[in-house]
Amino acid sequence: MDKSSTAAAGPVGRPRIRAAQYLRMSTDRQIYSIDNQRDAIRNYATVMGYDIVATYEDPGRSGLSLVGRPGLQRLLQDVESRQADFETVVVYDVSRWGRFQNTDESASYEYRCQIAGVRIEFCAELFVNDGSIGSDVLKAIKRSMAAEYSRMLSERVFAGQCRIVALGFSGGGPAGYGFRRLLVDGSGNPKAMLHRNERKGLASDRVILVPGPKDEISTVRWMFNQFVKKGKTEDEIATALNARGLVTERGRPWTKACVGTVLASEKYIGNNVWNRISHRLLHDRVRNPPSALVRADNAIEPLVSRAVFDRAQAIRRARAYLKPDEELLADLTKLLKERGKLSSPIIDAAPGCHSASIYWHRFGSLKAAYQLIGYDASANFRKLDVSNRLKQVRQQVVEDLMSNIDRVGGSALYDPKTKLMRVNEEFSVAIWIARYRIIVTGYPRWTFWNRGLVGPDVTILIRMEPDHQTVRDFLVAPAHEAQSALRMLRADNGVRLDAFLFASLDPVVEMARREPISAIP
Repeated sequence: MDKSSTAAAGPVGRPRIRAAQYLRMSTDRQIYSIDNQRDAIRNYATVMGYDIVATYEDPGRSGLSLVGRPGLQRLLQDVESRQADFETVVVYDVSRWGRFQNTDESASYEYRCQIAGVRIEFCAELFVNDGSIGSDVLKAIKRSMAAEYSRMLSERVFAGQCRIVALGFSGGGPAGYGFRRLLVDGSGNPKAMLHRNERKGLASDRVILVPGPKDEISTVRWMFNQFVKKGKTEDEIATALNARGLVTERGRPWTKACVGTVLASEKYIGNNVWNRISHRLLHDRVRNPPSALVRADNAIEPLVSRAVFDRAQAIRRARAYLKPDEELLADLTKLLKERGKLSSPIIDAAPGCHSASIYWHRFGSLKAAYQLIGYDASANFRKLDVSNRLKQVRQQVVEDLMSNIDRVGGSALYDPKTKLMRVNEEFSVAIWIARYRIIVTGYPRWTFWNRGLVGPDVTILIRMEPDHQTVRDFLVAPAHEAQSALRMLRADNGVRLDAFLFASLDPVVEMARREPISAIP
């Protein structure tokens, strides 16, 4: 929230009103949008006799949802907590407040402000937001128009992307391992190779995929060869790639999912396929049926032959076959009779059984599968369940952090062996997780066993709630502060250490933020 004030005097004799302004633009390309809104609100404030004492901004933010709009979130928080020192909020128009697809959602945020005694005014609208029937009707129409504009724009953009993809151009997104994005003009003449996070500057320009470096092309062909001719699994291929020191196109270690993406993508035989997954208007992601895919065959120079690719798909389909629940449980019962006990390593090593992960996903957990065959798991299983949940939470935090750093223009490389994340090749981050414990005195504690590790510049400790699923907060501290902390953290650790507690990892993301530098003409 920025503090500011208008210097112009209001109407003579009218007491001046303290007001805040809310500014939003949807894309970074709307260079003058925020300034235009600010100028219009300043003129409106001069006429109305308002002092603009606070500014809330959401530059480059979509108006479809409250999520991802920190400016509006802070505004609502300040108003509802009675910390706001203003009595009205001036917005340029209804669409700047939001293009919520459910108009009731837009109304609810305005109502929350009104309940707290703060009015919302729209300086560019032709109606006065005074609660009268006329203004409420016009405002409802404006909200519907704002939502409909987003829907119509989404349809037009989607139709345009379909046409572009059908012509053989890229529909957006990363090129993928072994390919690069080439910028071409409207006539198809090459202009420049686009690097990561670079975008085209002209609407008439297009992007096509071209083969990348020879070493990446050789690696792609090696992966298909290992899978088709050597019978290697995605896990084995990923392990081999990491052992050779190779990384993905995003600079990250290879995983089973990354290898599977390469083996399944038709771009490696020259086909441009788009619209596999829809995520329009911030709705849930939906995997589309084959009939909804947009295709342009033979639009890209292939890296592998069609015969090798088809064989790889046949192997993937065969390996993906899963037995019915009854057969899976029968295999597990047979294995229990043979070995006398069950565990993940025993199941994974058994030639006649699917992997333990299959049982986990099919029945929700190994414990559930054990119960169905009458096998009584040991008491250690409870501890293992908690450990597995903590590992999943930590892994999700690592992935989210890397994704958020990537979103703000930074780079993050995580090494699963050292468990360290390297950010922008400038500093290293260690991420640990601490479960919630209750000591004999009844007070909560979080064990921090890794406090003495030497190496990282920044230490992140994820502190969990009692359910072992919800994150309580994050300790983000320089390594020397973390190493000097007590072995068991308390709810109150003193000002020196608690100053490093945060509700999210936004401070780390901001440390990694990189802003583009405009070229000097």
